[in-house]
Amino acid sequence: MKALIESIVKPLVDHPEDVHVREKEEDTKVVYHLTVHQNDVGKVIGKNGRIAKAIRTVVYAAKSDSTKRIYLDIM
Repeated sequence: MKALIESIVKPLVDHPEDVHVREKEEDTKVVYHLTVHQNDVGKVIGKNGRIAKAIRTVVYAAKSDSTKRIYLDIM
């Protein structure tokens, strides 16, 4: 899942080397923390959050068969 998030985000930003995804697994959920360069935050979020919503939709649709919920946190 980390590779999927990186492959979606890296073409969108000016500093692809600063794209980092951390995974935190809990009892009922898996949280992915996406960190990008400070100048690229707006590009990843998009106008009114449209790009962030689209990224989350793809990630949620690609989730595995696990019963845990998937969350994507953009920093």
